Amino acid sequence: SNSLLREEHLADRKCNALCALFEKENRAQNGVIVHSDLLLNYLKRQYPGLYFVSSTTKVLTDFQQLRRETEREEFRYVVPDFRLNKKFKLLSTIKQKDKVEFLCNECCYVGCQDRKKCYETVSLQNLGKDIPDHICKAPNAKQGYRFSHAMHNPSFISIEDIQSIYRPLGFTQFKIEGRSLGSALVLEFLLYYMVKPEYSIHVREEIYLDNMLDLF
Repeated sequence: SNSLLREEHLADRKCNALCALFEKENRAQNGVIVHSDLLLNYLKRQYPGLYFVSSTTKVLTDFQQLRRETEREEFRYVVPDFRLNKKFKLLSTIKQKDKVEFLCNECCYVGCQDRKKCYETVSLQNLGKDIPDHICKAPNAKQGYRFSHAMHNPSFISIEDIQSIYRPLGFTQFKIEGRSLGSALVLEFLLYYMVKPEYSIHVREEIYLDNMLDLF
């Protein structure tokens, strides 16, 4: 998802080794989330057995941009900016609905104007640049990610939304963000989206008793 890759970065040994491994062990249909066409074209040549996902880091807030992205044959899935999540009248006009992968639990402020800058800062840091973190100016930014806040975000996609709105419209792909937020939060995401409510306590108990949850 790095938005600032250059030609020299394509030779990264670890990344190429991972791609080769995932292509070789492709029984589960492994794919790569990509931002730049530079990387996409390289991966298509070198690892044609992988599939490709258009990254949410492109910040596709314009609906026509999103439509064009879904029409690109090289992408199996396209992740729009979360602020398009509830544009149902427009979304219903997309022909390839099975390619749209919605970001369900985004906590970012819907009025944010710096989302691309934030991603670019992370991209530079991942490329080894010693630069300060992006300073988020959104309300409640100092509190960090809160699932309770995400649930009140106008773009939030609930289980009920998926069942009663998105699935009837033909959308089937949904993305949960937050893999780096810590196991306690990730557990809450999985319990909410993937476990029937009557079984939540049983899953929690199994994880607690097995000492798999790193609360601290």
